[in-house]
Amino acid sequence: MTMPLGSLFWRIFSIGWLVMVAAFACAGFYVHIIGFHPPEPPHWLFLIPVLSGATVGLPVAFALAWHISKPVRHLSQALRDAAQARFDVRVLPALGSRRDEFAHLAKEFDDMAMRLQQAAMQQRQLFHDVSHELRSPLTRIQAAIGLMQQDPQSAAAMIERVAREAERLDRLIEELLTLHKLEVGAMNPARERIDVVELLADVVQDAAFEAQARECAVTLDAPNGFMADVVGEPLYRAFENIVRNAVKYTAPHTTVEVRARTLETGGRAGWLEISVGDRGPGVPAESCEEIFEPFRRLEPQQRNTTMRSVPGTGLGLAIARRALTLHGGDVCAIPREGGGLLVIARLPNQVTANQQPLR
Repeated sequence: MTMPLGSLFWRIFSIGWLVMVAAFACAGFYVHIIGFHPPEPPHWLFLIPVLSGATVGLPVAFALAWHISKPVRHLSQALRDAAQARFDVRVLPALGSRRDEFAHLAKEFDDMAMRLQQAAMQQRQLFHDVSHELRSPLTRIQAAIGLMQQDPQSAAAMIERVAREAERLDRLIEELLTLHKLEVGAMNPARERIDVVELLADVVQDAAFEAQARECAVTLDAPNGFMADVVGEPLYRAFENIVRNAVKYTAPHTTVEVRARTLETGGRAGWLEISVGDRGPGVPAESCEEIFEPFRRLEPQQRNTTMRSVPGTGLGLAIARRALTLHGGDVCAIPREGGGLLVIARLPNQVTANQQPLR
């Protein structure tokens, strides 16, 4: 698409051209006032500097105006494309080998467009996943109602199935609301100073009780305490989701090991690092980031194992990451030596401006 020359181009062109003309005119005027007179000058000789300036200044002014206004026109067109949700537009390639401020601005725009493109793709994927996750229990509820109508004697079993699917729907909607609040920053009430190790111990105690049903154990190795300014509810949910996820996937008769240690910054304990290791099927190293995205649940065939599919919504670790990000921390996962998965969460004792998680 050819973009028309705007008013900026013509202003720069006019100013540049007039400057060149004025420079030559001033040169001619200077020659005149110092008394230099060529032999038998014609009356129009004084016009030669002006005409020379106008002739030489025309291409120079045009080139200067084009050089300055070209990136502005590309940026303007790119902004119009972005306003119409065409986030695949890029400006920097169109500027060639420029290394000036316009190139820096174009790079900033391209980075913004890339992030918007990724966000739009994630949003579309999230809508698709949400519709799929909601449709599945609704379909089973409809099937159960149809079976009840055909065979009233199966009403008791079908009612139990409907109740189970309704409970799953309620849990899914609750987790979606929690995720949404964390995404938009709505879950950010006043912080209170609490002992994070004590909070983690409560989570481990509850998880250990649930693990008994699978003949598993959950152990905790942590320092005596770690005081931090936190929002209790989302942080509790984060720890709970990480530990319970490990309990769900660890093999029977194994132990989920929860360890915590303090990391010193500036000579004092500024961070708490919590690692949760299981002995489950694990996750390939290239897929470890995916499990923190909403609804990213790796099925047994993706885990290269014959383990059964584990029920869940695929939102637990996504909520955990966003809750820790709310507190200036972060969480990651790596394959565990000897089999299984190791999830590592880091939390600062105090969130400050421009807080950066440790790596």
